[in-house]
Amino acid sequence: MATDQPDDLDRTAAIAMYREYAATLPAPPLEEPAVERFGDSAPLADELIGLVLAGTKRATAALVVDFLDDNQPLPRIGGHWIACDGSGAPRCVLRTTELRLGPLHSVDDAFAWDEGEDDRTRDSWLREHERYFRRTLPPRGRTWADDVEVVFERFRVVWPPEVAG
Repeated sequence: MATDQPDDLDRTAAIAMYREYAATLPAPPLEEPAVERFGDSAPLADELIGLVLAGTKRATAALVVDFLDDNQPLPRIGGHWIACDGSGAPRCVLRTTELRLGPLHSVDDAFAWDEGEDDRTRDSWLREHERYFRRTLPPRGRTWADDVEVVFERFRVVWPPEVAG
């Protein structure tokens, strides 16, 4: 998830999508889901949501400080969020299935594969994520450190039905 982009997300359409999903459940969730997009630019958001919709991307990583800076709670297992494309349009509802906090270098091969980016290796994951975080921290008034805490999150797509699973 990213929070570095302008807030041009279509929250009305996102909540409508979430309500459509929730209406299919025996007991609708009581939460108000986050509305987010991946990356820090519209092209990157489009690329990454494409991987999600194709079934390739089932994990994401974000910095704990990003949540703190935005006064947002950390994700929780079983929690939902709506992922938007680069234009801010909601594309799917995600449900968090696994969480772990740790430094960037603690990523393992399986998580790098599940994130579905680049060649899906741990080496490329580390290289690209460090590059990304080094780029996105300074505009937030923060500097990179090797021990910066990362939220490693696995998820599944739960809506719309044609891409859920």
